[in-house]
Amino acid sequence: MADSFDLIVIGGGPGGYICAIRAAQLGMNVACVEKSDTLGGTCLNVGCIPSKALLHSSEIYAHIPALAEMGIAAGSVSLDLAAMMGHKDKTVDELTKGIAFLFKKNKVTPISGTAKITAPGTVQVALNEGGDTTLTAANIVVATGSEPAGLPGIEIDEERIVSSTGALSLPEVPKQLLVVGGGVIGLELGSVWARLGSEV
Repeated sequence: MADSFDLIVIGGGPGGYICAIRAAQLGMNVACVEKSDTLGGTCLNVGCIPSKALLHSSEIYAHIPALAEMGIAAGSVSLDLAAMMGHKDKTVDELTKGIAFLFKKNKVTPISGTAKITAPGTVQVALNEGGDTTLTAANIVVATGSEPAGLPGIEIDEERIVSSTGALSLPEVPKQLLVVGGGVIGLELGSVWARLGSEV
């Protein structure tokens, strides 16, 4: 027996979760299937939000030497990268919990798993916790977002060659860093690591 909804949203990123919440506010019985264990998609978990958190922290760190010129004595300053990463992670965690709260408040059913449309109005979900479930709905919205793209012939190993996701969680400031791609995330992450002392 399949669970039946008015709307199934596949993808819990900015397009998906906003669609799911608004549809529920308009009276629809809504399920949102997200393959990650957290809502918010790339932007919230491994894109815009963590990048902005690191940009802010690194900007403050980079401006400290100039404070003396403004009459502000800051004393000795050191970088605690683990604490900076902890602040970034806390920011992301608080915002993902906010989306989960909005789902609960608006009675959106969150489902953690990978969705596959198997027939008109039918979605099979391989649940993250194991097993499958079948969902049906008159309406399905696909809002699956994006993932970092690789380059032909270059393997992203997340150690020496990292994706934007990996660059958000480096355990130490690299001596040198080459950023391939001049989009928003590439520019932001290049700025973060340059401010923290890497030759970018």
